[in-house]
Amino acid sequence: MPPLKRSLVFALALIATGLSPLRAEPGNEVTLDVISSPEHPRNSEGSFATLRSGRIVFYYTQFYGGASDYSSARIVEIHSDDQGRTWSQPKPWAEKGKSVNVMSVSLLRLASGPLAIFYVIKNSGLDCRPYMRVSNDEGATWSDPRLVIQAPGYFVLNNDRIIQTRSGRILVPVAFNRLLRPTEYRPHGGDSRSNDLRGIILWYYSDDQGMTWREADSWWALPVPSAAGLQEPGLVELADGTLYSWARTDVGEQFSFRSQDDGKTWTPPEPTDLKSSCSPASIKRLPGSSVLLAIYNDHSGRFPFTVGHDAYAGRTPLISAFSRDNGRTWTQHKRLESDLQGAFAYTAIHFVGDSVLLGYSAGKAHGAHLGSLRIRRLSLSWLQAP
Repeated sequence: MPPLKRSLVFALALIATGLSPLRAEPGNEVTLDVISSPEHPRNSEGSFATLRSGRIVFYYTQFYGGASDYSSARIVEIHSDDQGRTWSQPKPWAEKGKSVNVMSVSLLRLASGPLAIFYVIKNSGLDCRPYMRVSNDEGATWSDPRLVIQAPGYFVLNNDRIIQTRSGRILVPVAFNRLLRPTEYRPHGGDSRSNDLRGIILWYYSDDQGMTWREADSWWALPVPSAAGLQEPGLVELADGTLYSWARTDVGEQFSFRSQDDGKTWTPPEPTDLKSSCSPASIKRLPGSSVLLAIYNDHSGRFPFTVGHDAYAGRTPLISAFSRDNGRTWTQHKRLESDLQGAFAYTAIHFVGDSVLLGYSAGKAHGAHLGSLRIRRLSLSWLQAP
């Protein structure tokens, strides 16, 4: 089939199912929108990986019983064979079974070769924990789920958050919501109002490919008055081997932590140069470089932004920025999304040659704030241009 006709057929197929390719400009193009629909009111929180064949896969959460964090949802997979320019139809990968839902996917290529996937299984507002599975055949088959955290409780693991350090250690950053009324804990029931919403940051690590896990010696709470505490942490290994972690807060900025011993202990939380709403930042290091790329909701006043009592009203604009001093300062801010009626968050970052793929929620500030999923393909030269 001629390329033009093939592209037209692909576009019509996407539109028929609510998936729409959007506008393009040199170095910056939206290659896919998965639109909120009555059948799937929310599509969000995914992660990329490149297979040995060159195919790029993206796993994300597809909701079908509502759009809240407690609605029914499965994990689905889409893929691209042209470096993220076009995408396949979604294919179910993991169903929720008897749980409330499964969500928040992180894909990780292990140094030993296999592909690992992490996600949370949510049983109630008091029971949410991460699991790991491994594939030795590039995603054709997967091992049985292995529980990362044995202790009961509600542990928040964001999408696209897991790393393996140069030593081979796998690290999982989570926020823990302790119980206010522990006697009411029930593994498959309970009331989320029993949770203390002020998150506490924990890190778990494994030195045997995820067979066993240990909690880091350090854990931290936000050292200032807050209704949210430390939430939705992320993690990156810096060029010098230091580990850099961060978490969202409701006090106007991301807070950070550092580890000099491969994640065993962590420094106390400190405010960062990333001024933002109570919304997660995503940070990764450019391949072969010491430079960090951050994607976040900038509330510094550099660009117009929204405020409001609803946290989702503050999830615009979506901004990229670079750090050349290991996360201490950020420069070259560029606006990726500017719709003040929109909400953009939970970004997965994946480098493909001289470009980067971003997969993130792209909904409305009021209503279906996490309803739609967008994949954007950007050249690194466009991002770093003045």
